[in-house]
Amino acid sequence: MKILAIESSCDETAAAVVEDGRKILSSVINSQVEEHRLYGGVVPEIASRRHVENIVQVVQKALDDAGCTLDGIDKIAVTAAPGLIGALLVGVNYAKGLALASGKPLIPVHHIRGHIAANYLADPDLKPPFLCLVASGGHSHIVEVRDYTDLHIIGRTRDDAAGEAFDKAARAMGFSYPGGIYIDRAAQEAAPDDLKKYRLPKPRVEGSEYDFSFSGLKTAVINLLHNAQQKGETVDTKALAACFQKTVCEVLVGHLELAAQRLGYRSIAAAGGVSANSGLREGLAQMCRKNKFDLHIPPLSLCGDNAAMIGAQAYYEQLVFPGAGWDLNAAASMSIEAAF
Repeated sequence: MKILAIESSCDETAAAVVEDGRKILSSVINSQVEEHRLYGGVVPEIASRRHVENIVQVVQKALDDAGCTLDGIDKIAVTAAPGLIGALLVGVNYAKGLALASGKPLIPVHHIRGHIAANYLADPDLKPPFLCLVASGGHSHIVEVRDYTDLHIIGRTRDDAAGEAFDKAARAMGFSYPGGIYIDRAAQEAAPDDLKKYRLPKPRVEGSEYDFSFSGLKTAVINLLHNAQQKGETVDTKALAACFQKTVCEVLVGHLELAAQRLGYRSIAAAGGVSANSGLREGLAQMCRKNKFDLHIPPLSLCGDNAAMIGAQAYYEQLVFPGAGWDLNAAASMSIEAAF
């Protein structure tokens, strides 16, 4: 089964053709990051307008790269939630138009379910059940993937997501957007002793040992920088970036390890944009080696937003759910546990 998938939840206009949920026939991504960098973050109105301008060409290229026409597509999938509502609406309405014009069934997909499904493209042998850490700009979850469409959140952020904390801390350090990449690069250039140079808090949520809270950590970095500035002191940015990254990764990995041990999971996965972070990938690898867990992480090309992951999840969604009608609407927020 060939599925044409469309993703437009934030600032990437993406389309892909995926076969049987496991094989990428094409994947096209048009990124707006250079434009949004001028403003220090994504501007929703600009993102929506660029999706409108780019979506026709991106979808056509995905079909061309896959060597097929719309007639050769079995079903059409689209990210319908969560995300920037204006951006989502562009993809949803375009997908509805394609489905109506071609007579193809329409499959709505949850964006975060798609991130988890990127692992199916990276590892054809991976099957549920497994425990997945989802870390991105807007989400930090620990998810029990009981089956392809049966997912249960056991841990979540109570305030800032990990990626959001990276971006805000990076801005305070003087890095450009998207900040997570620059913190990772700076951390890799730091000396081993730099990891002990700045003491940062590891926030915990009392009574919810799997939940995350990164707001206090972000604020600690901002306060450290402001205090140094007021005193005329110089901050070692590379060392601070390394300490910040180490702290975030230790919290993410530590909570995931605890959940896996207590719930009896031996198969561990990671997903989302922050899973591209070198410190997190190394921390997960070390933790899984220590516990003899099987670790699954997508390649860097599948960590960020893309449509191939949406096509992968769509294959399993359509095996269980009937698909969407013409009344399908986008939703800015929606639990990963809910079905359309």
